[in-house]
Amino acid sequence: MTASAAIIHPWNGYYHARPRVIVSTGFYNPYFPYYGFYGYPYFNYAERPTRLDLKIEGIQNDYKEKIEAARHDKSVPRKERKENVRQLKHEREDAIIQAKRDYYKSAVAKSK
Repeated sequence: MTASAAIIHPWNGYYHARPRVIVSTGFYNPYFPYYGFYGYPYFNYAERPTRLDLKIEGIQNDYKEKIEAARHDKSVPRKERKENVRQLKHEREDAIIQAKRDYYKSAVAKSK
């Protein structure tokens, strides 16, 4: 099947038509819809977050507040502030890793 698509050039405004080619297999089956076996494409519902996702999000939010407070603490010299921020970032990563370990250990323990 061939159709034409009209294109107006954005800089000079010239109009020209370009043929558009649509390839089809010609297969028709009334028992299966055209959008395939995987569901209607317009209704993609967001997945519900797991307990691990919520825990990690909470850890990130807590440490984000702590890091911002450390950055804006003018009573501490700049070098020490940077070191505090680095330390808090390391603590955040360690807390996330520990939360993942706890989550997967509890999942294994529940399955036994």
